[in-house]
Amino acid sequence: MATIGSTAVAMAAAEEDLTERARRHLIQPWPVAETVGDEARPLIGEGDGIYITDAAGKRLIDGPAGMWCTNIGHRRRELADVMHEQAMALSYSSPWYTTSSPSVALAERIAAHAPGDLNHVFFTTGGSSAVETALRFMQFYNNVRGRPDKKLILSRGSAYHGSTYLSASLNARPRDNDWMDSAGDLVVKLSAPNPFRRPDGKTVAEFADVLVDEFRDTVARIGAERIGAFVAEPIQASGGVIVPPEGYLPRVREICRANDILYICDEVVTAFGRLGHVFASREVFELDPDMITFAKGVTSGYFPLGGVVISDRLLKDLRRSNHPEAMFAHGLTNTSHPIGCAVALKNLDILEGGVLDHVREVAPYFQARLRSLMDLPLVGEVRGVGMMACIECVAGPAGELDETIGKRIDGHCQELGLLVRPIVNMCVMSPPLTITRTQIDDMAAILREGISRTMDDLEREGLWRRPTNSQAFS
Repeated sequence: MATIGSTAVAMAAAEEDLTERARRHLIQPWPVAETVGDEARPLIGEGDGIYITDAAGKRLIDGPAGMWCTNIGHRRRELADVMHEQAMALSYSSPWYTTSSPSVALAERIAAHAPGDLNHVFFTTGGSSAVETALRFMQFYNNVRGRPDKKLILSRGSAYHGSTYLSASLNARPRDNDWMDSAGDLVVKLSAPNPFRRPDGKTVAEFADVLVDEFRDTVARIGAERIGAFVAEPIQASGGVIVPPEGYLPRVREICRANDILYICDEVVTAFGRLGHVFASREVFELDPDMITFAKGVTSGYFPLGGVVISDRLLKDLRRSNHPEAMFAHGLTNTSHPIGCAVALKNLDILEGGVLDHVREVAPYFQARLRSLMDLPLVGEVRGVGMMACIECVAGPAGELDETIGKRIDGHCQELGLLVRPIVNMCVMSPPLTITRTQIDDMAAILREGISRTMDDLEREGLWRRPTNSQAFS
């Protein structure tokens, strides 16, 4: 019988083998040129509930819920069983000339949750392809309506909308487009709606006025006849959980409506429970967009699926046009995939069966516990809504150490049992929605210790010193 020591040796050898094979063959997403095709990121062995276990057997709280998506947690047998049952019944059907019952049922159910007259769903394979679909639909819509010049897209600073060519062209976070080509001639970037970085001397309400005025002035300067769509995350997720000023988005929506600019609400992160509702547009932000994009939480990450919910009005406009022969020549091999749709239906059962209520009950506690970290000198702001939050750290007036702080904190937190999503100088937290108050306490305690250890490191290395007064910076 193997001893504990020999088992540990075998596990270490297996991990080393996988690491080396990854270096030889696996290209990771978002690599830098120095390591592309020669990189091995930490191995994860398994998941259970809100936890994941690394290759060494260490259990970690899954602070980012994978990539904002493992909403009902890991190892849910209900979803695994549905995948098996649907695969045995019908593993695939072509959306070009057939329809599966799970896709019909899911489209109907999603439409029932969507605001206003958003009653039609086009399924994709993820968030990038969902945004790409919405934008291509906007272009098609204006072509059919005889407005070929109405194609410009308004986006904002700190935005992230995907990695396909057109969706990635909307991105405006630091470094996103430094080395990548984009359809820059189609996109107009507006200011980031970040109250923490608002101009000196402005209240949050005054900052909202500045943003709305900028939007209105941009439309007037460029001409509404040239602008096809405004694409916006209600909360800018990968930009650092940027919560916009209250009332700003509905006011921009009114400008879009007055100028026949399609409002596309990118709910790839905020939908399917992250803010306590299937869709947050109406329930949280009082919005009735023309299209909503979604992905991630629709299957809790168990199967790749996304989609666009489209307004009845837009489809009626197309059907009334003088071009009945015009074809929306867009589709994906895995559009309306029967397994993905079946998984999403069961995932919705679970969300509606108590998880959404749990989120609305526990989210204020989650936000309060993370905001308790504000007393740490390195923390500049803690912000968030629902079950998504960001701890933004500031190491100096000019942010000299911003690019290292998040990774430093994540390293310490992993040693302590928590996986963090570091984004430059920020730590983003979006755990599985099933997390309990006790587990939230554990997360907050580990974050506090991880940030404290990082402060110790910076002081020991002579890179930072704790303020001796009430100021946040040295």
